[in-house]
Amino acid sequence: MPEIERLNVQEQFAVLRKRFEEDPTRETFNALICGEAGTGKTYLLKTARKPVLVAGFDPGGHVTLREEIGKGEVIYLNFAPDNPFKPWAFRQFASEFQDLESKGIFNHIATFALDSSTMFAEAILNYFVAQRGAAGKTPNGKTDYLPQKTELRNWLNKILALPCDVIVTGHLESEKDEVTGRLTYRYATTGKGTFLFPALFDEIYVMSAEETSQGIKRSIITASTGRYLARSRLATNGKIEPYEAPNIKNILKKAGYPTEDKPLYV
Repeated sequence: MPEIERLNVQEQFAVLRKRFEEDPTRETFNALICGEAGTGKTYLLKTARKPVLVAGFDPGGHVTLREEIGKGEVIYLNFAPDNPFKPWAFRQFASEFQDLESKGIFNHIATFALDSSTMFAEAILNYFVAQRGAAGKTPNGKTDYLPQKTELRNWLNKILALPCDVIVTGHLESEKDEVTGRLTYRYATTGKGTFLFPALFDEIYVMSAEETSQGIKRSIITASTGRYLARSRLATNGKIEPYEAPNIKNILKKAGYPTEDKPLYV
């Protein structure tokens, strides 16, 4: 290879390497955390890097984080409950999110949390049903569900591109095998989004709460068990166990990711 050509190749590789090194999401953590009601999805946000900015779509979610809100460790934007007859939640969220993004606020946030994406999807659906003049009525497949799925996918991609850690919570829905009668649980959303949307995330965790003789034992499932769909790309270093204590910072520390909080503006 001629010397000039070799130098040109080296320059191009240097450009590609620099592009990767300057990617603001390179050392950020993102996870889809699913679980049944009461398993501790919202409570888990207490253990994330702070400050945590929460977009709350689950009614009453702020109650769990009341102490952290008072300390300024959590900034809670409440978008619940939405009103299907006069939808407001999705429209207000989109407006406030874009305003915060334009002001560079996410550069000063350590963790952004969408709690929960299942109810966020419901707010999007309410919006599209109302847009065609049928607020409060039964949604239609093509005119409501298809636009909802596209909008949800677009917003998840937008959120995952933020220059901070991202945690998205979601509910689970059960599916019964007609042959074996066995129940499996998957991310609750519209249609094929059950399988497509989790693929957008690096980490897919399931919150577990089991009753023991010593009380309720909560844990994070990081690997598929057959009953639950879970996955951890961070587990490739062998330091993330299939069952982890419900603590985001501990997982970050094991994976060699930053665990430091950012300044609180109280």
